[in-house]
Amino acid sequence: MSESIVVTRDDVLEALKDVYDPEIPVNVVDLGLVYDVDVVENDVSIQMTLTFAGCGMGPQIAQMAEDKISEIEGVGEVDVEMVFDPPWNPEMISEAGKLQLGMED
Repeated sequence: MSESIVVTRDDVLEALKDVYDPEIPVNVVDLGLVYDVDVVENDVSIQMTLTFAGCGMGPQIAQMAEDKISEIEGVGEVDVEMVFDPPWNPEMISEAGKLQLGMED
């Protein structure tokens, strides 16, 4: 009897650590761009943002996120929604991200 695969929020966040804004050498999770991850019966919906609303890389970043999530074993539908409320700010960067960027606290 084979076990069914259950996709978790942590699985999704781990996959998203391989997605980068091409202009910033920190992944989207550590940049604080991922606002919400919802997994229901292995279908994944995420809400994420960009460092600024007019960022021309938005569609590419959303596609990279969708592609990485789709690679997780067992994932069904994937929905990536770009939101701009609340607006992103540098305070949302994780400690690991700040270290990578050489930002002091």
